[in-house]
Amino acid sequence: MAHRNDPEVVTRLLTSKGRWAVVGLSNNPARPAVGVSRFVRDSLGMEIIPVNLSGQAFDGQQGFRKLAEIPGQVDVVDCFVNSARVGDVVDQAIAVGAKAVWLQLGVVDEDAARRAANAGLDVVMNTCPVIEAGRFGL
Repeated sequence: MAHRNDPEVVTRLLTSKGRWAVVGLSNNPARPAVGVSRFVRDSLGMEIIPVNLSGQAFDGQQGFRKLAEIPGQVDVVDCFVNSARVGDVVDQAIAVGAKAVWLQLGVVDEDAARRAANAGLDVVMNTCPVIEAGRFGL
């Protein structure tokens, strides 16, 4: 059975203040992760934690190479990696005790979504917080 996003989960994630680890976030302005992360931070009031291969900082926020390096609780793991690589990120999110995974627009992995849901994480897949915020009037 294909994953379907629950509107209540989407709304709760977008309105509950939290720490969002954004995997694939770098300072490259051509990448969608930059604008989306700034929206999530500036418009929705979330803390953004950049996660990328080099551990590069973003907008003055310390970056990390892996989710396991982040001190403290991670509420949402926002995945800007391709579908072929997102399963590993979801497994990391489960391992660190994240509360939710958000697979961005075009990122689909039914098996990974199922693993996350079975581990008790909220799952949103194949959509963007900016789109969903507009859809729900947030």
